[in-house]
Amino acid sequence: MFQRLKSRQPGATLGRLLFYELCSAATYYGSRILWRLHADGLGHVPASGPLLLAANHQSFLDPPLIGSSIRHRHLTFIARSGLFRSPAFAAMIRSLNSIPIREDTGDSQAIKATLEALDQGSAVLIFPEGSRCDDGAIAPFKRGVWLLMKRSRCPVLPVAIEGAFDAWPNSRKCPRLLGARVRIRFGTPLSHDELVAHGPDKGLELLRNTIDALRMDLRQELRAASGGTFPAPGPGDHPISTPGPTAPEMPTPHTPPETA
Repeated sequence: MFQRLKSRQPGATLGRLLFYELCSAATYYGSRILWRLHADGLGHVPASGPLLLAANHQSFLDPPLIGSSIRHRHLTFIARSGLFRSPAFAAMIRSLNSIPIREDTGDSQAIKATLEALDQGSAVLIFPEGSRCDDGAIAPFKRGVWLLMKRSRCPVLPVAIEGAFDAWPNSRKCPRLLGARVRIRFGTPLSHDELVAHGPDKGLELLRNTIDALRMDLRQELRAASGGTFPAPGPGDHPISTPGPTAPEMPTPHTPPETA
């Protein structure tokens, strides 16, 4: 049993493995009851090896629900530094493999820690929008994400979550516990070489449009399952019909030239 657990997160201690498993199971089964959580496409998530998972960001529910949906391996999470202000909460999310990142500047420490985790064979969840959306639709992607994707040299797996914005919009302090439904879909991995060949703008555009197409499919399925009552009508009803501009480029740390 320990060897099976160990394979889900290379290099982790038994205590850390068990803590993640406990939190993941509680989140998964609790969310199935509260929000009828359903995830598909899990066969696209490899059981081992470095992997970047890129998802749209609708609410605070996204990281735990996406992470707990994957039962066969543990994730490492990139989280904004503001979540680490409380010592107790910081200790908990660090124990759940969270890496803090500053959004207002290039964060060389966070990028280094993420690349080290990938080198160890971890699967890392990132949100290219940088922060939660305001209306359920996908916001432009941060240009700083491109540096991480380029240097990681691993596949990028697009992930879509839908219904989480209505379950816990950023205008509410607490999530809705009744009436909401959440679905997650894991798409087909995009190879590193394929993304890099497109260049920064086209590569981010491809990833953003791929995630949005998955999200729109989930939105239609939720509407059908709820008799058209959920999610509520809004900007999230409209797909990205034309390439949206990426967010202004964030300062990136100076790094040594890459070698072959």
